[in-house]
Amino acid sequence: MFDIGFLEILVIAVIALVVMGPERLPQALRTFALWFGRIKQQFRSVRAELEDEIGIDDVRRQLHNENILKDLEDTKSEIKNAMDISDTNHSSNESSENNVHSNSPTTPDDDHK
Repeated sequence: MFDIGFLEILVIAVIALVVMGPERLPQALRTFALWFGRIKQQFRSVRAELEDEIGIDDVRRQLHNENILKDLEDTKSEIKNAMDISDTNHSSNESSENNVHSNSPTTPDDDHK
């Protein structure tokens, strides 16, 4: 959310220590943490309420089902392509075997000579 690194936090802490002093700083940090927690909780409750209103669970479920159907279709097409390739290779092997056998026919007369 905020792009604050360690050095920036350290600078803020030093400035807060100088401005507030060591006596009031712990109480100020507790108050800040309390308010920050309350604001965060309010955002969570508003988000949950909005998600309930628009039916986000149904939308997520529908998207999940669509992804599953897409994966099934992809798998089906991959299997079909693999079977087509296999059939093509099998038929080309059969035709080459037929060509070899048809080029050298043996007849019973050839065996008797």
